[in-house]
Amino acid sequence: MKHRISVGQYRAIDLSILTGVLIFSELLICLAVSRWFPAQLYVASPAAAVVTLVMMRWDAWAAVPALAGGIVYSLLYGGSAAQVAIYAVGNLAALLLVPVLRRVGKERVRGDAIYSLLLGLGVQLLMQGGRAVVALVLGFGTGAAIGFFTTDTLSILFTLVIVWIIRRVDGLFEDQMHYLLRIQDEDEEEEK
Repeated sequence: MKHRISVGQYRAIDLSILTGVLIFSELLICLAVSRWFPAQLYVASPAAAVVTLVMMRWDAWAAVPALAGGIVYSLLYGGSAAQVAIYAVGNLAALLLVPVLRRVGKERVRGDAIYSLLLGLGVQLLMQGGRAVVALVLGFGTGAAIGFFTTDTLSILFTLVIVWIIRRVDGLFEDQMHYLLRIQDEDEEEEK
């Protein structure tokens, strides 16, 4: 008899693993920047790539890595409480794409490289825009708000490359309810 876990348990495990990968990646990048490239103005963050992946897999549950990524990123770079709020809350702006993703259709996005890359780009730009808006609300100047776009350009490229790669792995860049049903159908077909 096979032991089966519930969808909720599977989602919790999946979110924990992907958020853990995000946190570990942010830590490695921070160490690399601080030790080997301290004069660099640009830093690549994997947050948008992971948020894009989770959005495809679990819709609005992408809020989990969006918040975690913002908190970890700002804390690793010595951010103040205001900066933690800017990054954590600002990253949540990416969730504006959840209804768009549903309307377009996840299968269409998964099957089309341009749609996949546009999703990753949209997540990245909305995260940057969300940070800029939160910074303005907290009283930071327009220069600081614009800085979220100009200093994070490397993350756009990083996100697009990661999305390009992960969309090609079977079951990874796919709505997980669809994936689980597909796997179940394949298992039933093999048993016949």
